Amino acid sequence: MFVETVIIGGGQQGCGVAGALARLGYESVILERGEVGQAWAHDRWDTLYVNTPNRMVAFPGQPYDGDDPEGFMPAREVADRLKRYVAEMGLNVREGTAVQAVEPLSDTPSGTRFRVHLTDGEAIDCRNVVAALGGYTSPRVPALAADIDPSITQLHSRYYRNPQSLPDGAILVVGAGSSGQQVCDDLREAGRDVFISVGRHKTAPRYYRGACVLDWLQFLSIEGQFESPDLGRGVSPSLTGASVLSGRDGGRDLNLSILAQKGVTLVGSIRSAQGKVLELEQNVREIAHAAARAEKNLLEAIDAAIEKRGLTVPAPTPASLVDDSLLGGYEPTLDLIAEGITTIVWATGFVPDYRVLPSEALDENGVPMHKKGVGILPGLFYAGLPEGRVVRPLLIGNARANGEFIARQIQLDNLLRHDSPAFAAQTRWTTESLDVVRNLGGA
Repeated sequence: MFVETVIIGGGQQGCGVAGALARLGYESVILERGEVGQAWAHDRWDTLYVNTPNRMVAFPGQPYDGDDPEGFMPAREVADRLKRYVAEMGLNVREGTAVQAVEPLSDTPSGTRFRVHLTDGEAIDCRNVVAALGGYTSPRVPALAADIDPSITQLHSRYYRNPQSLPDGAILVVGAGSSGQQVCDDLREAGRDVFISVGRHKTAPRYYRGACVLDWLQFLSIEGQFESPDLGRGVSPSLTGASVLSGRDGGRDLNLSILAQKGVTLVGSIRSAQGKVLELEQNVREIAHAAARAEKNLLEAIDAAIEKRGLTVPAPTPASLVDDSLLGGYEPTLDLIAEGITTIVWATGFVPDYRVLPSEALDENGVPMHKKGVGILPGLFYAGLPEGRVVRPLLIGNARANGEFIARQIQLDNLLRHDSPAFAAQTRWTTESLDVVRNLGGA
């Protein structure tokens, strides 16, 4: 079986590429091991809302068409919209189809460059492969979890669904990123006793100077350290998310002071575990103030960009302040039994998993080598990968732009292959597209 383009992954990024290709007249097949929108439909907690405004949940050829553009939709609505998009665009999706390996082949006159091996033994030959596996693939749990007494229930945040699904007793959430703080908020709203073991994170206000903070990041191209992924975990690099925000109840701010005001108990980062006792860093104040400084730097960068462009917007407001009165003294240990903690939720992030791809396409850490989603192997592309130290391409608000860009690269690849003036006349060239081709040496 031969297909022009195989897309691995049926989330918003993979469907976005397939839709953009269809609009350019190219065929593709999406291989999804679960169902379309699997992560949004089944792999997150019940009260999760998308952090980006609804108007940003759009796909190639299908802008947001709801009646609440400034609201924030539930995660399961994203899955429903993806399924509707697939149906309306007539995309070819094979659900329940897992990929075992992608084998590179010599480029043949027929155009075959890859053989995609499925776990059921079938193989699909193709010219292009788009890996839309995302940066958040495999849950990461630290090794010290194995040293905790087996009487304590442990689960990763990926498998948390609702407060009622957890055993009675207090809950320790480990990790203060977006998932960790939102899970704490969800548990506390249900009246559960909650502890959070803090870790490095970034915060931002939901709105700033008359606009959603994500709009400022998008429109003013403020990036650098404000959106940097942490790739410093040896052979298992971990991708952090964007700033801690919540889409619940029309959009909420979240930070450690807000959680403490709600009755969440803050404890330091875990250093080690011995049965039912955890050894902790005494770093709650340090972590809280570091997040506040990062937020202040972000808002100052937004202010500078606004001033540079001479925009007329509301006056700046101060960054969130740390309420030290809520950050009391902390013990060097946490006795799980003494505190009534029966469950630990590990909100410790994810590691990317690209082992199905050819080894020569990955660096020594197993991370794809690419430029703007164009891999070093001709015909291998990526949708939804961070670019340098910017994680914005991972976010759903960029699914349409990512899909259209990768589809254009596949079109350019075909143009170079056919060397057809008539084909070139139909192609809308952009400076960005030309730069990518030049950087690839015309491959």
